[in-house]
This record gives sequence, structure tokens and C-alpha cells, in this order.
Amino acid sequence: MTRCAQPGCTGTIDEGYCDLCGLAEGSAAPEPQPAAPASSPISQRTQPAATRSGPVSGSGRSRAGVLGGLSDLPSVPYRDPAGAVMTDPMVPEEKRFCANPACGQSVGRSREGRPGLTDGFCPHCRTQFSFTPKLGKGDLVAGQYRVLGCLAHGGLGWIYLAADENLDGRWVVLKGLLNTNDAEALAAAEAERTFLTTVDHPNIVKIFNFQRSAGLGYIVMEYVGGQSLHELRRQGPLPLREALMYGREILHAFGYLHEHGLVYCDLKPANVIRVGTRLKLIDLGAVQRIGSPPGTSWATVGYHAPELDTRPSSVTSDLYTVARTLAVLTIPSFSPVRSGAANPLPQDCGNESFTRLLRKATAPNPADRFQSAWEMEEQLVGVLREISAAEDGVPFPAPSTLFGQERRAVGTALSDDPGRVFDPLDPAEVATALPVPLVDPADLAAGSLAGLLGRYSKELISQLAAMPPTTETKLMRARLLAEEGASAAEAELDALALELPGDWRVPWYRGVHALVTEHADRAVDLFDRCLSMLPGELAPKLALAFATEIAGRPAARWYESVWRTDHAYVSAAFGLARAGRIDLLDEVPASSSHRVAAQVAMAAAVLRRPDLSGLSAADLVGASDRLANLADLDPRRRDLLTAELLRRALDWLESNPPPSGMKLAGSWFREQDLRKGLEARYRRLAVVADSRQERHAFIDQANVVRPRTWL
Repeated sequence: MTRCAQPGCTGTIDEGYCDLCGLAEGSAAPEPQPAAPASSPISQRTQPAATRSGPVSGSGRSRAGVLGGLSDLPSVPYRDPAGAVMTDPMVPEEKRFCANPACGQSVGRSREGRPGLTDGFCPHCRTQFSFTPKLGKGDLVAGQYRVLGCLAHGGLGWIYLAADENLDGRWVVLKGLLNTNDAEALAAAEAERTFLTTVDHPNIVKIFNFQRSAGLGYIVMEYVGGQSLHELRRQGPLPLREALMYGREILHAFGYLHEHGLVYCDLKPANVIRVGTRLKLIDLGAVQRIGSPPGTSWATVGYHAPELDTRPSSVTSDLYTVARTLAVLTIPSFSPVRSGAANPLPQDCGNESFTRLLRKATAPNPADRFQSAWEMEEQLVGVLREISAAEDGVPFPAPSTLFGQERRAVGTALSDDPGRVFDPLDPAEVATALPVPLVDPADLAAGSLAGLLGRYSKELISQLAAMPPTTETKLMRARLLAEEGASAAEAELDALALELPGDWRVPWYRGVHALVTEHADRAVDLFDRCLSMLPGELAPKLALAFATEIAGRPAARWYESVWRTDHAYVSAAFGLARAGRIDLLDEVPASSSHRVAAQVAMAAAVLRRPDLSGLSAADLVGASDRLANLADLDPRRRDLLTAELLRRALDWLESNPPPSGMKLAGSWFREQDLRKGLEARYRRLAVVADSRQERHAFIDQANVVRPRTWL
């Protein structure tokens, strides 16, 4: 047993890492690598997970197909079973504790130079303990399983490697009891025997059967010969994209267990094995039925939810362990345990959306967490899409199960002011263009509301009054009032907040109302709250970007996150253009109805630069070519923009020599020819003028710019 060398630390080195401060052995820098803490029993009483109203998200698997999977990662080699057998199987003294949940004191420790006992009685409560392997090499269990040796020891006992002689020597794992005289451990094993053999999922180790030999019980399961995520993590922090792929697989397994009334309880990197291109949960010793009596669950400090000290395990406490596991796998300086207690998540977990995902899953109040594995996977996949788009430089679009698309792009129109490219955003226009939350298909009024989705008129409110007062009709009424900026919207939303505690649509509609009523700062806070509730969704990011811009704050990072992930949100590209990233408008797809507006804006950005010193003849020619290539551009609009371009070119020539052999809008790039071309444009515009006054104005401009002659 080695003492930790860190100043002020009294911990001991366990598997290369301090069990108190988390730092690696011999490390002087605060770069702790997570150890695999031992599990311990926790008394608990089962409590149903809190329900959450909202559109049915279904399974996140519907969106996962757009992304790669574990098959896209380098394969982890299969580990030869014979090489995994321990040469000297023993339980380290620092991991020997009394199995009595009411005691839990250290046992089997060295005293006065004498080694600790591996078999004996707890000096505190007199409970018998035994840490000695019960099977040796060559032993035959149940006349079928030939033991090769010990692989490891876990929370419920020794784990052995054996060959199934009835199936041509197929490798299997036998898991026995740590303390065979412990009635509680025997009961846990008996529970495993009754239902774990029915568990059948590709991401969960297969339990074959339950056998007894010489009065002892053994669980027989498949051998998974790969590396645990704990072993992979010890090589360094895992790439976030890779870890999220693992998270998806784990959530698939959890979703399966939860649907069958089971909770895993004790997830940590050491309990997840990767072999080849597969991922499997192992060590099902802590799995129990939802509703199991207190004292039947095992959990690990640093991973288990805090309420498990007084409450039963639940779906939300299971998902808590997923988030903590992802944090351990990815955050370089994060150790799950500090000074013997759970270490809080850092402020920055490496990526903002990922940070929000972790904080949502580990919220102190279980009702504020994800309420199902599929709900969490849906948001995890959204974060994975965002990260994949950033890494690969290509969008990863997918339809949302919670929001429709943006109803129309806003902020795309060219300003009539020749001194600017775009006008400031209109908050009311933004509010009525945002994506609309989808209707829950299980709602009684869903069929009637489906045809109204995305539409608005004052008559709709009266139509809603004739419908049954369901959750969705109430939310629809709140949306219409919020988009109208009606004072009655707040009262409606206050009532819905009481009826639907924790529902993300209430702060969403409050944010819409705040936008329309020109309370941009409040809208920022509300949409930020929505994003924390739905960290993988793009709609809250877009709404937050709009509100942030209207509030006069930098919004480019939100627009960029949306546009980089999904080019269907054209408003985000124009938001980036307003923030100075005008070049990104070239990424608006040619198939988009906003392609012309994007190209016009890029040309106008050249013409309307406030400073001519940074403008070149090539810039002006490029803008001219851009306009000329827009076949769908209205002819009058083209002439107006070309006239503006020619005026800008004449201003440029006042301080620059004419470029040789270069044409601009069909005219040679010199003053005399540009004036002729500009005069022709003004006279052509006069012919199609909308009024006599406008026609006279164009003729006057033509007369002003025409070349000077003697005639």
C-alpha cells in the first residue's frame, strides 16, 4: 500500500491513482485520472420517476442514423482470456470492508506488522467475512464449467474464467459471492438468477444461467474480451465525439432495462467493455427491479445520484450515472471523487452544449433531469450532431421531434438605406418566424390542431375556444397570445406553469412574448433556460441568437452553432452576415429560395463598405459578376443595384487610377464609360418607374451623371 505523494494528501495509491485526491502516482500537475472506485450498498426505497408534460420525443434512435457509430471508430482488439487471468488473486486490504450495510467498517487490515486476514469476523459487528477465492484452476462447477482462474473481484464477489465443456470449451465468466454467509448478498444473487437470464440486448452482457456447486452460487455469463472504458480513459481523456457515441450505446441499454422495469444502478467506466466495434455493460450485480425494497442496490461514490442516500434508485438516478461517466471519460482534469465525496462538475466541461447536457442529467432535483433514456439520447444525439459538424466541417441535419422548422427566414431583406446592408431585426417579425413546438400526438385535440400549426390569425383564438380544453389547445392559445404581444399571455402562461411544472414550452412562450413586447434581456434569459432544458435542440439556440442580437449583445456564436449543424436554418446564416461574417452567405444552398437574397447581400456588402481604402477594383468586378449571374433576380432590382455599383466605382476612381483592360457591368472600367453605363441604367429605370415623381428623379440622376460633351 503506497501513500500519495501530493502535499497535504493522506490518500493511498489504488491502481495507479490516489483514492482521495484522484491524482496519478508521481504526478505533480493537477491532471487526475479517474480510478475505478469500489461499489458499496445503499439502502433505498423505490419511487416512481417524475412525469414531464411535453411533445412525445419518442426514441432518439430516429435521428441517430445520420451519424456514425462505433463501427466508424478503430476496433479494440479482442483480449485472449487466458492472458486476463490473475496470477495471484487477492482483494487488496484497502478494499476490504464489512458487508453489513449498517456497518461498512474496514476489515482484514494489517496490524503490528501482521498481514490482514482474508477470512474472519468484523471486529465492529461480528459479521463474518471472506475474501478468499472459492474456486481454483481445474475446478469443475455443476459438472459443466472448467475453471481457469480469477479474472477480477467486484462488489458482489470473485469473477472467474471458465470453459463450458458442454459447448466445445466456449469461454464463460462465473461470478460468485464475496461473502457466502451474507444473507443479503445471497438474496441479491437469487434476484439475479430469477430475472437476469431474461435480459437480452446487444449492449448488455448475456447471462446464461445460475448454477450451484459445493453449496455456493455462481452466475454464468458470456466472456467479453475487450478493454473497459476505464482502461481506455487511463490512456488519456477520450475525444468528446467518441465518448458521446459510447453514451448512445449505454442509453440504448438503459432504455431496454427501464422498459423492462429494471435499473442498472452502478454505471461507471469500469463496468463498460469495448471489444471490436461493440460496447457492452458488464457486472449486472447491482441491477434491480424498479420498486425493489431498500438495501438491495449497490452504487459507487462519485457516480451515484445524491438522493440515493435517502431515496430508491430510479430512472433519473440511472441517467445521473451516465452523465457522470461521460464527464469522467472526457474532462481532462476531472476526478469523480475528491476528499471521499463526489466532486462537482467543473464550470466548463469542454463544450457548452455538452456542459448543459451534463448539468441537465445531474440536476439536484430528479424532476429537473431527463425523465427517460430516450429523452436523454435525443438531446445527446443533438449535441453529437453539433460536435460532428464542427469537426468535419459539414452539416449534420436531422428533423427535430420537438420543433418544426423555422416558419420563414428573417433578416434577409436588403436595407433601403445605402449606408447599411441590413436593417435591425424586428422583434415581432422574429417572434412569428421562430420554429413552433410540435403538438403531442397523444393529445385529444392533436388532429384538430395539426392543420393550424404554424398559422396565425385572430380568428384562431375563437376557434380554439370551441375545442376541448386540452393541454395542447391551452398551449396553442398561449402561443397565439404571446406572438400577438397580448397582456393576457402572461396570465395564461402562469396557469400553464402550475399545470405543467417543468415543461420547457412555458419558458419558450414567455420568451416569445418578451420579444414581442420588446423585453429583449428577459427573452435572452428565458431562451437560455430553454436551451439548458433542451441542450441538443437547434431551435432554442436560434431563438437565443435572435434575442441576444436584439438585446445588443454579440450573438455570432449561437448563429454559428445553428448554421454549422443544419443549413435549413437560413436565418442563422444571415445572422452571421449581420455579425460581419458576410462570406458565409455563399453557403446558402442553390436550391434555397433565399439564395438570391444571399447573393444580393454579398454584392451589397461590397458596395456599401463605409471605407473605400479597403476596396479594390477586383472587389467591384466580383460584385458585378455576382449580380449578373443571378438569373432569378428581378430586372428592376438588378438595375438599381447595378446603378449603385457604378456610382460606387466612380467614387473609387476619384482616388485610384483606372485598372487596365477591366470591365464593370459591361462598361470599361474608366470614368467616361462608367458614366455612360450609369446614365443608361437610370434612363431604363425611368421607363419602368412606379410614379411620375420617381420617373423624373431617375431622369434627373441620369442628367447629372452623363459624360460631359460639347453638344
